[in-house]
Amino acid sequence: MGRKRGDYRYGDRRYGDARCGDENARPRSGVTELTGVALDRRAFIRRAALLGATGVVMLSPTAWAARALGGDSSRKRLVVVFMRGAVDGLNVVVPYGEPNYYDSRPTLAIARAGGDGAVVNLDGFFGLHPALAALQPQWNDGTLAFVHACGSPDPTRSHFDAQDYMESGTPGVKSTGDGWMNRLLAVMPGKASPTEALSLGANVPRILSGRMPVANIALGRGAARPLPMDRPIVETAFDRMYRGSDALSRVYQEGRTARAKLMSELEQDMTEANNGAPSPKGFPDDTGRLAHLIARDPSIRLAFLALGGWDTHVNQGAAKGQLANHLQPLGEGLASFATALGPHYQDTVILVISEFGRTVRQNGNGGTDHGHGNVMWVMGGPVRGRKIYCAWPGLSNQQLYQERDLAVTTDFREPIATVLRGHMGLGEAQIDRVFPGRPRSTGHTASLIAV
Repeated sequence: MGRKRGDYRYGDRRYGDARCGDENARPRSGVTELTGVALDRRAFIRRAALLGATGVVMLSPTAWAARALGGDSSRKRLVVVFMRGAVDGLNVVVPYGEPNYYDSRPTLAIARAGGDGAVVNLDGFFGLHPALAALQPQWNDGTLAFVHACGSPDPTRSHFDAQDYMESGTPGVKSTGDGWMNRLLAVMPGKASPTEALSLGANVPRILSGRMPVANIALGRGAARPLPMDRPIVETAFDRMYRGSDALSRVYQEGRTARAKLMSELEQDMTEANNGAPSPKGFPDDTGRLAHLIARDPSIRLAFLALGGWDTHVNQGAAKGQLANHLQPLGEGLASFATALGPHYQDTVILVISEFGRTVRQNGNGGTDHGHGNVMWVMGGPVRGRKIYCAWPGLSNQQLYQERDLAVTTDFREPIATVLRGHMGLGEAQIDRVFPGRPRSTGHTASLIAV
Protein backbone atom coordinates (compact mmCIF):
# COMPACT_ATOMS: atom_id res chain seq x y z
CA MET A 1 0.00 0.00 0.00
CA GLY A 2 1.47 3.37 -1.02
CA ARG A 3 2.13 6.20 1.35
CA LYS A 4 0.60 9.59 0.89
CA ARG A 5 2.87 12.60 1.04
CA GLY A 6 3.37 13.82 4.60
CA ASP A 7 2.59 10.35 6.02
CA TYR A 8 5.76 8.43 6.86
CA ARG A 9 6.39 5.52 9.18
CA TYR A 10 9.25 3.74 10.78
CA GLY A 11 8.71 0.92 13.23
CA ASP A 12 5.29 1.38 14.74
CA ARG A 13 5.32 5.19 14.55
CA ARG A 14 3.45 7.25 12.00
CA TYR A 15 4.51 10.69 10.89
CA GLY A 16 2.30 13.13 9.10
CA ASP A 17 -0.69 14.21 11.12
CA ALA A 18 0.25 11.94 14.01
CA ARG A 19 2.06 12.78 17.23
CA CYS A 20 5.82 12.29 17.18
CA GLY A 21 6.22 10.71 20.60
CA ASP A 22 4.22 8.61 22.99
CA GLU A 23 2.75 11.08 25.41
CA ASN A 24 1.48 8.42 27.79
CA ALA A 25 4.94 6.72 28.80
CA ARG A 26 4.44 45.67 35.10
CA PRO A 27 6.63 48.04 33.76
CA ARG A 28 10.38 48.29 34.03
CA SER A 29 10.24 50.68 36.98
CA GLY A 30 11.97 48.08 39.15
CA VAL A 31 15.24 48.42 37.23
CA THR A 32 17.96 50.23 39.14
CA GLU A 33 21.46 51.09 37.91
CA LEU A 34 24.42 51.02 40.29
CA THR A 35 26.74 53.61 38.77
CA GLY A 36 29.43 56.03 39.88
CA VAL A 37 27.06 58.94 40.55
CA ALA A 38 26.60 60.43 44.01
CA LEU A 39 23.75 58.89 45.95
CA ASP A 40 21.45 60.67 48.37
CA ARG A 41 20.32 58.77 51.45
CA ARG A 42 16.98 57.64 50.04
CA ALA A 43 18.45 56.55 46.73
CA PHE A 44 21.25 54.68 48.43
CA ILE A 45 18.94 52.70 50.68
CA ARG A 46 16.69 51.86 47.76
CA ARG A 47 19.68 50.64 45.81
CA ALA A 48 21.18 48.82 48.76
CA ALA A 49 17.88 47.00 49.10
CA LEU A 50 18.30 45.85 45.54
CA LEU A 51 21.42 44.03 46.63
CA GLY A 52 19.40 42.08 49.15
CA ALA A 53 18.80 38.44 49.57
CA THR A 54 17.89 37.55 46.01
CA GLY A 55 18.85 38.84 42.62
CA VAL A 56 19.55 38.46 38.96
CA VAL A 57 23.24 38.26 38.14
CA MET A 58 24.21 39.23 34.61
CA LEU A 59 26.97 37.02 33.32
CA SER A 60 27.64 39.10 30.19
CA PRO A 61 25.75 41.83 28.31
CA THR A 62 23.44 39.07 27.14
CA ALA A 63 23.30 36.71 30.11
CA TRP A 64 21.45 37.08 33.41
CA ALA A 65 20.93 34.84 36.45
CA ALA A 66 18.45 35.15 39.31
CA ARG A 67 19.81 34.22 42.69
CA ALA A 68 18.60 33.89 46.29
CA LEU A 69 21.12 34.16 49.11
CA GLY A 70 20.73 31.70 51.93
CA GLY A 71 18.33 29.55 49.95
CA ASP A 72 17.83 25.83 49.99
CA SER A 73 20.54 24.19 47.88
CA SER A 74 18.02 21.66 46.61
CA ARG A 75 15.95 24.35 44.90
CA LYS A 76 15.27 23.67 41.26
CA ARG A 77 16.61 26.02 38.63
CA LEU A 78 15.67 27.06 35.09
CA VAL A 79 17.98 28.42 32.39
CA VAL A 80 16.51 30.02 29.26
CA VAL A 81 18.60 30.57 26.14
CA PHE A 82 17.03 32.86 23.51
CA MET A 83 18.31 32.60 19.94
CA ARG A 84 17.46 36.07 18.63
CA GLY A 85 16.91 36.33 14.91
CA ALA A 86 14.79 33.22 14.34
CA VAL A 87 16.87 30.10 13.98
CA ASP A 88 16.04 27.63 11.22
CA GLY A 89 14.58 24.84 13.29
CA LEU A 90 14.18 22.58 10.26
CA ASN A 91 17.96 22.50 9.92
CA VAL A 92 18.49 22.10 13.66
CA VAL A 93 16.28 19.07 14.18
CA VAL A 94 15.99 17.81 10.64
CA PRO A 95 12.96 15.80 9.44
CA TYR A 96 15.15 13.72 7.16
CA GLY A 97 12.42 11.10 6.81
CA GLU A 98 10.25 13.71 5.08
CA PRO A 99 10.88 13.85 1.27
CA ASN A 100 9.31 17.31 1.02
CA TYR A 101 12.17 18.64 3.13
CA TYR A 102 14.67 17.73 0.42
CA ASP A 103 12.41 18.88 -2.41
CA SER A 104 12.14 22.32 -0.77
CA ARG A 105 15.85 22.79 0.01
CA PRO A 106 18.00 21.61 -2.88
CA THR A 107 21.19 23.20 -1.54
CA LEU A 108 20.40 23.82 2.15
CA ALA A 109 19.11 20.41 3.22
CA ILE A 110 21.26 18.33 5.56
CA ALA A 111 22.09 14.93 4.13
CA ARG A 112 20.34 11.84 5.43
CA ALA A 113 21.96 9.79 8.14
CA GLY A 114 25.00 7.83 7.07
CA GLY A 115 26.63 10.23 4.60
CA ASP A 116 29.34 12.84 4.84
CA GLY A 117 28.06 15.89 6.75
CA ALA A 118 24.87 13.96 7.49
CA VAL A 119 22.44 14.42 10.30
CA VAL A 120 23.11 12.80 13.64
CA ASN A 121 20.29 10.27 13.76
CA LEU A 122 17.90 10.73 16.66
CA ASP A 123 14.95 8.43 16.12
CA GLY A 124 14.83 7.23 12.54
CA PHE A 125 12.84 10.20 11.23
CA PHE A 126 14.48 13.21 12.85
CA GLY A 127 18.19 13.97 13.03
CA LEU A 128 20.39 16.61 14.62
CA HIS A 129 22.49 19.08 12.64
CA PRO A 130 26.05 17.67 12.58
CA ALA A 131 27.42 20.89 14.11
CA LEU A 132 25.50 19.91 17.25
CA ALA A 133 27.18 16.53 17.61
CA ALA A 134 28.57 17.64 21.00
CA LEU A 135 25.04 17.17 22.37
CA GLN A 136 24.79 13.51 21.39
CA PRO A 137 25.82 12.31 24.88
CA GLN A 138 22.92 14.22 26.43
CA TRP A 139 20.56 12.71 23.89
CA ASN A 140 21.91 9.25 24.54
CA ASP A 141 21.65 9.55 28.32
CA GLY A 142 18.03 10.71 28.04
CA THR A 143 18.45 14.28 29.30
CA LEU A 144 17.86 16.06 25.98
CA ALA A 145 14.55 16.34 24.16
CA PHE A 146 13.03 18.55 21.50
CA VAL A 147 9.54 19.94 20.97
CA HIS A 148 9.05 20.31 17.22
CA ALA A 149 6.43 22.32 15.33
CA CYS A 150 6.42 24.55 18.43
CA GLY A 151 6.04 28.31 18.57
CA SER A 152 3.78 31.29 19.01
CA PRO A 153 0.22 31.31 17.68
CA ASP A 154 0.63 34.94 16.63
CA PRO A 155 1.22 35.25 12.86
CA THR A 156 3.71 38.12 13.01
CA ARG A 157 6.97 37.79 11.11
CA SER A 158 8.46 40.86 12.83
CA HIS A 159 11.47 40.00 14.96
CA PHE A 160 10.67 42.84 17.37
CA ASP A 161 7.04 41.86 17.91
CA ALA A 162 7.66 38.11 18.00
CA GLN A 163 10.47 38.42 20.54
CA ASP A 164 8.36 40.78 22.62
CA TYR A 165 5.47 38.33 22.66
CA MET A 166 7.66 35.37 23.53
CA GLU A 167 9.35 37.29 26.35
CA SER A 168 6.12 38.75 27.72
CA GLY A 169 4.45 35.37 27.41
CA THR A 170 1.29 36.94 25.99
CA PRO A 171 1.32 36.53 22.19
CA GLY A 172 -0.62 39.22 20.35
CA VAL A 173 -0.94 41.44 23.42
CA LYS A 174 1.25 44.53 23.22
CA SER A 175 0.07 46.04 26.51
CA THR A 176 1.78 43.48 28.76
CA GLY A 177 4.27 45.42 30.86
CA ASP A 178 6.37 42.64 32.33
CA GLY A 179 8.19 39.51 31.24
CA TRP A 180 7.15 35.98 32.10
CA MET A 181 10.38 35.20 33.97
CA ASN A 182 9.79 38.24 36.19
CA ARG A 183 6.31 36.96 36.94
CA LEU A 184 7.84 33.57 37.62
CA LEU A 185 10.13 35.16 40.22
CA ALA A 186 7.00 36.48 41.96
CA VAL A 187 5.28 33.10 42.29
CA MET A 188 8.14 30.67 42.91
CA PRO A 189 7.87 28.66 46.12
CA GLY A 190 10.08 29.64 49.01
CA LYS A 191 10.55 32.53 51.38
CA ALA A 192 10.52 35.89 49.62
CA SER A 193 13.33 38.33 50.27
CA PRO A 194 13.43 42.16 50.14
CA THR A 195 14.18 42.00 46.43
CA GLU A 196 14.10 39.25 43.88
CA ALA A 197 16.62 40.09 41.17
CA LEU A 198 20.11 41.39 40.49
CA SER A 199 21.20 42.03 36.89
CA LEU A 200 24.82 42.60 35.91
CA GLY A 201 24.98 44.72 32.77
CA ALA A 202 23.57 47.81 31.10
CA ASN A 203 20.04 46.56 30.48
CA VAL A 204 17.60 44.05 31.85
CA PRO A 205 16.04 41.88 29.12
CA ARG A 206 12.33 42.10 28.38
CA ILE A 207 11.74 38.62 29.75
CA LEU A 208 13.02 39.66 33.24
CA SER A 209 11.50 43.15 33.34
CA GLY A 210 8.61 43.89 35.69
CA ARG A 211 7.61 44.76 39.19
CA MET A 212 10.15 42.47 40.83
CA PRO A 213 13.12 44.81 41.49
CA VAL A 214 16.25 44.29 39.43
CA ALA A 215 19.58 45.98 40.21
CA ASN A 216 22.23 46.54 37.55
CA ILE A 217 25.93 46.01 38.11
CA ALA A 218 28.72 45.57 35.56
CA LEU A 219 30.33 42.26 34.67
CA GLY A 220 33.63 41.20 33.16
CA ARG A 221 36.48 43.51 34.09
CA GLY A 222 33.88 45.90 35.54
CA ALA A 223 32.35 43.32 37.85
CA ALA A 224 34.61 44.11 40.78
CA ARG A 225 34.98 47.83 39.97
CA PRO A 226 34.44 49.71 43.25
CA LEU A 227 31.28 51.70 43.78
CA PRO A 228 31.33 54.96 45.75
CA MET A 229 29.94 52.82 48.56
CA ASP A 230 33.11 50.73 48.53
CA ARG A 231 35.37 53.63 49.52
CA PRO A 232 36.41 52.97 53.18
CA ILE A 233 35.36 56.41 54.43
CA VAL A 234 31.91 56.09 52.85
CA GLU A 235 31.57 52.47 53.86
CA THR A 236 32.40 53.23 57.50
CA ALA A 237 29.99 56.16 57.64
CA PHE A 238 27.11 54.09 56.34
CA ASP A 239 27.98 51.15 58.58
CA ARG A 240 27.72 53.45 61.61
CA MET A 241 24.50 55.01 60.37
CA TYR A 242 22.76 51.68 59.78
CA ARG A 243 24.12 49.48 62.55
CA GLY A 244 20.79 49.12 64.35
CA SER A 245 18.14 46.40 64.18
CA ASP A 246 15.38 48.42 62.53
CA ALA A 247 14.00 47.33 59.16
CA LEU A 248 16.00 49.94 57.19
CA SER A 249 19.25 48.94 58.86
CA ARG A 250 18.57 45.26 58.23
CA VAL A 251 18.01 45.96 54.53
CA TYR A 252 21.33 47.83 54.37
CA GLN A 253 23.16 45.05 56.21
CA GLU A 254 21.71 42.38 53.92
CA GLY A 255 22.73 44.42 50.90
CA ARG A 256 26.31 44.79 52.11
CA THR A 257 26.56 41.08 52.80
CA ALA A 258 25.11 40.20 49.39
CA ARG A 259 27.48 42.49 47.51
CA ALA A 260 30.54 41.23 49.39
CA LYS A 261 29.59 37.62 48.68
CA LEU A 262 28.87 38.25 45.02
CA MET A 263 32.10 40.19 44.45
CA SER A 264 34.08 37.42 46.10
CA GLU A 265 32.47 34.79 43.88
CA LEU A 266 33.04 36.76 40.69
CA GLU A 267 36.66 37.63 41.52
CA GLN A 268 37.45 34.00 42.25
CA ASP A 269 35.71 32.83 39.11
CA MET A 270 37.51 35.34 36.85
CA THR A 271 40.87 34.44 38.37
CA GLU A 272 40.35 30.73 37.74
CA ALA A 273 38.93 31.22 34.24
CA ASN A 274 41.76 33.51 33.12
CA ASN A 275 44.57 31.16 34.16
CA GLY A 276 47.10 33.72 32.98
CA ALA A 277 45.29 34.48 29.71
CA PRO A 278 42.31 36.65 28.73
CA SER A 279 38.97 34.96 29.21
CA PRO A 280 37.42 33.76 25.91
CA LYS A 281 34.33 35.45 24.54
CA GLY A 282 31.03 33.89 23.63
CA PHE A 283 28.52 31.40 24.81
CA PRO A 284 30.81 28.72 26.25
CA ASP A 285 32.39 31.42 28.40
CA ASP A 286 28.97 32.54 29.66
CA THR A 287 27.84 29.02 30.49
CA GLY A 288 31.15 28.20 32.15
CA ARG A 289 30.87 31.25 34.39
CA LEU A 290 27.27 30.41 35.23
CA ALA A 291 28.19 26.83 36.11
CA HIS A 292 30.96 28.04 38.43
CA LEU A 293 28.60 30.47 40.14
CA ILE A 294 26.03 27.72 40.64
CA ALA A 295 28.69 25.42 42.08
CA ARG A 296 29.59 28.08 44.66
CA ASP A 297 26.04 29.30 45.20
CA PRO A 298 23.43 26.62 44.41
CA SER A 299 20.69 29.07 45.38
CA ILE A 300 20.73 30.54 41.87
CA ARG A 301 17.23 29.89 40.59
CA LEU A 302 16.83 31.45 37.15
CA ALA A 303 19.18 32.41 34.35
CA PHE A 304 18.69 33.98 30.93
CA LEU A 305 21.10 34.14 28.02
CA ALA A 306 20.55 35.70 24.60
CA LEU A 307 22.46 34.86 21.45
CA GLY A 308 22.18 36.70 18.13
CA GLY A 309 23.08 35.92 14.54
CA TRP A 310 20.32 33.50 13.55
CA ASP A 311 18.64 35.59 10.83
CA THR A 312 20.02 33.64 7.88
CA HIS A 313 18.45 35.26 4.80
CA VAL A 314 21.66 34.93 2.78
CA ASN A 315 24.25 32.14 2.53
CA GLN A 316 22.84 30.07 5.38
CA GLY A 317 24.79 26.98 4.47
CA ALA A 318 23.93 23.35 5.10
CA ALA A 319 26.21 21.04 7.08
CA LYS A 320 28.83 23.78 6.98
CA GLY A 321 28.55 27.55 6.70
CA GLN A 322 26.92 30.41 8.55
CA LEU A 323 24.32 28.45 10.52
CA ALA A 324 26.71 25.64 11.37
CA ASN A 325 29.28 28.16 12.60
CA HIS A 326 26.72 29.48 15.09
CA LEU A 327 25.34 26.11 16.13
CA GLN A 328 28.70 24.56 16.98
CA PRO A 329 29.63 26.88 19.88
CA LEU A 330 26.05 26.74 21.09
CA GLY A 331 26.11 22.94 21.23
CA GLU A 332 29.57 22.84 22.76
CA GLY A 333 28.59 25.48 25.33
CA LEU A 334 25.51 23.53 26.39
CA ALA A 335 27.42 20.25 26.58
CA SER A 336 30.22 21.77 28.66
CA PHE A 337 27.61 23.49 30.85
CA ALA A 338 26.01 20.14 31.61
CA THR A 339 29.38 18.68 32.53
CA ALA A 340 30.52 21.69 34.59
CA LEU A 341 27.27 21.70 36.58
CA GLY A 342 28.12 18.28 37.95
CA PRO A 343 25.45 17.15 40.42
CA HIS A 344 23.56 20.44 39.94
CA TYR A 345 22.64 19.26 36.44
CA GLN A 346 20.10 16.97 38.03
CA ASP A 347 18.22 20.02 39.39
CA THR A 348 18.50 22.11 36.24
CA VAL A 349 16.34 22.45 33.13
CA ILE A 350 17.61 24.41 30.13
CA LEU A 351 15.19 25.74 27.50
CA VAL A 352 16.47 26.96 24.13
CA ILE A 353 13.92 29.08 22.27
CA SER A 354 13.64 31.41 19.26
CA GLU A 355 10.93 33.87 18.18
CA PHE A 356 9.80 31.93 15.11
CA GLY A 357 11.15 29.54 12.52
CA ARG A 358 12.04 29.99 8.87
CA THR A 359 10.42 29.19 5.56
CA VAL A 360 10.39 25.59 4.44
CA ARG A 361 11.59 26.53 0.96
CA GLN A 362 14.98 28.13 0.55
CA ASN A 363 15.11 31.54 -1.12
CA GLY A 364 17.15 32.73 -4.10
CA ASN A 365 20.01 33.95 -1.92
CA GLY A 366 20.97 30.63 -0.43
CA GLY A 367 19.05 31.34 2.75
CA THR A 368 15.63 31.15 4.34
CA ASP A 369 13.12 33.83 5.26
CA HIS A 370 10.93 34.55 8.28
CA GLY A 371 8.63 31.65 9.02
CA HIS A 372 6.35 30.35 11.75
CA GLY A 373 6.80 26.99 13.51
CA ASN A 374 10.13 26.07 15.08
CA VAL A 375 11.75 23.68 17.52
CA MET A 376 12.28 24.15 21.26
CA TRP A 377 15.17 22.41 22.99
CA VAL A 378 14.69 21.02 26.51
CA MET A 379 17.70 19.70 28.40
CA GLY A 380 18.60 18.76 31.97
CA GLY A 381 18.56 16.07 34.60
CA PRO A 382 14.78 16.13 35.16
CA VAL A 383 14.01 15.92 31.43
CA ARG A 384 12.49 12.75 30.03
CA GLY A 385 14.59 12.92 26.94
CA ARG A 386 15.70 10.96 23.94
CA LYS A 387 12.38 11.87 22.39
CA ILE A 388 10.92 14.36 19.93
CA TYR A 389 7.69 15.72 21.39
CA CYS A 390 5.23 17.00 18.81
CA ALA A 391 2.28 16.47 16.56
CA TRP A 392 4.17 16.58 13.29
CA PRO A 393 2.10 18.48 10.71
CA GLY A 394 4.05 17.46 7.61
CA LEU A 395 5.71 19.57 4.94
CA SER A 396 3.54 19.09 1.88
CA ASN A 397 2.16 22.31 0.45
CA GLN A 398 -1.32 21.80 1.87
CA GLN A 399 0.12 21.05 5.31
CA LEU A 400 2.20 24.23 5.52
CA TYR A 401 1.11 27.33 7.41
CA GLN A 402 0.06 29.85 4.76
CA GLU A 403 1.53 27.42 2.22
CA ARG A 404 5.08 28.42 3.18
CA ASP A 405 5.95 27.61 6.81
CA LEU A 406 6.06 24.78 9.28
CA ALA A 407 2.76 24.90 11.17
CA VAL A 408 2.66 25.38 14.94
CA THR A 409 0.96 22.44 16.63
CA THR A 410 2.30 23.10 20.16
CA ASP A 411 2.10 26.56 21.72
CA PHE A 412 5.49 27.53 23.19
CA ARG A 413 3.87 28.15 26.58
CA GLU A 414 2.80 24.52 26.88
CA PRO A 415 6.21 22.86 27.33
CA ILE A 416 7.33 25.75 29.57
CA ALA A 417 4.23 25.22 31.70
CA THR A 418 5.11 21.52 31.90
CA VAL A 419 8.56 22.47 33.20
CA LEU A 420 7.13 24.94 35.71
CA ARG A 421 4.70 22.32 36.95
CA GLY A 422 6.85 19.22 37.05
CA HIS A 423 10.26 20.75 37.78
CA MET A 424 9.70 24.07 39.57
CA GLY A 425 6.73 22.79 41.58
CA LEU A 426 4.18 25.39 40.53
CA GLY A 427 0.45 24.81 40.69
CA GLU A 428 -1.98 25.66 37.92
CA ALA A 429 -3.00 28.99 39.49
CA GLN A 430 0.66 30.04 39.71
CA ILE A 431 1.29 29.02 36.11
CA ASP A 432 -1.75 31.06 35.07
CA ARG A 433 -0.09 34.09 36.65
CA VAL A 434 3.09 33.43 34.71
CA PHE A 435 1.19 32.87 31.46
CA PRO A 436 -2.18 34.63 31.71
CA GLY A 437 -4.56 33.53 28.99
CA ARG A 438 -2.51 30.47 28.07
CA PRO A 439 -4.33 27.97 25.88
CA ARG A 440 -5.64 24.67 27.07
CA SER A 441 -3.03 21.95 27.03
CA THR A 442 -2.89 19.57 24.08
CA GLY A 443 -1.05 16.95 26.12
CA HIS A 444 1.80 16.85 23.61
CA THR A 445 4.44 17.47 26.30
CA ALA A 446 2.68 15.97 29.31
CA SER A 447 5.50 13.48 29.96
CA LEU A 448 8.40 15.89 29.29
CA ILE A 449 9.52 16.10 32.93
CA ALA A 450 10.15 13.07 35.10
CA VAL A 451 8.23 13.70 38.30
